[in-house]
Amino acid sequence: MPPVIDQNKCTRCATCFDVCAEDVYFGTEEGQLPVVSYPEFCFHCNCCVEECPADAITLRIPLPEMLLFKEEGSDQ
Repeated sequence: MPPVIDQNKCTRCATCFDVCAEDVYFGTEEGQLPVVSYPEFCFHCNCCVEECPADAITLRIPLPEMLLFKEEGSDQ
């Protein structure tokens, strides 16, 4: 699932473009809202979320990855 950008929080700094190793934001320019050009290349590394100075990016984790998640200290 591609990153979701909150247009109200985004400062259009292009940090997400700079830090994304997979060029998910290809074509994004500073001063413009980030473009998720290649959502299929996003492998949910969380780099753009961590580096965004405005906390404007969230990731929707795909169901198969959610099924593999196990809470720390869980007995199951």
